[in-house]
Amino acid sequence: MKSFFKNAPDIIPQKMNKGMTVPELIELMGRTCFEARNVRRAAQLYTRMIAQGDTIWMGIAGAGIAGGMGGMVISLLEAGFIDVICSTGAQVYHDLHFAFELPVKSIHPHHDDNVLRRHGDTRIYDIGIREKETLEAQDAIIRRFIKERHSLLRGKALSSWEFNYQLGLWAGETAPHPELSFVVTAARLGVPIFWDSLSNHSIAMNLVRTDAQGFPVQLSAQRDIMHSAAIAFASSQTGFLELGGGGPKNFIQQTGPTISQILGVNFEGADRGIQIGTAVEREGSLSSCTFGEAVTWGKYHHADEANLVQVWGEYSIIFPLLAAYALDSCKEREPKQVCMQMDAWVHKLEAAL
Repeated sequence: MKSFFKNAPDIIPQKMNKGMTVPELIELMGRTCFEARNVRRAAQLYTRMIAQGDTIWMGIAGAGIAGGMGGMVISLLEAGFIDVICSTGAQVYHDLHFAFELPVKSIHPHHDDNVLRRHGDTRIYDIGIREKETLEAQDAIIRRFIKERHSLLRGKALSSWEFNYQLGLWAGETAPHPELSFVVTAARLGVPIFWDSLSNHSIAMNLVRTDAQGFPVQLSAQRDIMHSAAIAFASSQTGFLELGGGGPKNFIQQTGPTISQILGVNFEGADRGIQIGTAVEREGSLSSCTFGEAVTWGKYHHADEANLVQVWGEYSIIFPLLAAYALDSCKEREPKQVCMQMDAWVHKLEAAL
């Protein structure tokens, strides 16, 4: 009987060469096995998203931004390779430490945490942050932003991206190093940044204080949902790049079901997606929701291995490879300026109801 593997590519051991580029390395990895193949599949899919004009969403979970990975996001934003972001509010908050010269240190992850607490040190695994000099200083900066830009924030319900857009513009004018902030860069390029939660972070915690001080700000989850759905509905083609799981992943993937199941408008979900994470399927949590499961919820068109790539791995390792591959392989794109098109896109979705 003929082998099922007859037409499969041969595996041929290949030597590595000095001076290999990142794309050359990833292509070599793709001719080996296991997750290395998925890294190449993801890199090739991301370049197709870019070259074929997808509206590209990035989901940012975890603490990568606090650990200095915001510079990679900035590079992709400036190349036009990210059009929309959903981040935890924590990462928007920590991103601003770098713009405002607040200390963030690279530390060893093994410490006596009781001693750290007595010394006023906090940590996120191997990221060291001072409570007063960084966190409380950042809190004061957030409250100063609220007070100085309250005329633009008051009197209406805001989506999280509208709040972050104003925050990015203000930080761009006031921070010593705005070039280190992905929030500033996104605002400058018209890239909306949604939060996955309106309350689960330090920025919202500070809104409690500024509300009490007579500078109220009203945020609207419904506005977030409608605006994010409008982006998906108005885009001719959509691709998702998800760093980690959790809230950001679900927020960007729920755009399809919002349109089809909730609003009753014919829509089949996103076209393509890349997930990078370490959750396992069998324990059933949100972060481990497979692409196949997501298709059953109307989050993607089809369970298609060519257009849906799951990479099992920690994204601080995988994401830099994908970013470098794309920056080396793709021509820069003009920014879609999604922030400036939001009203028109919302009206388009409303007209379809």
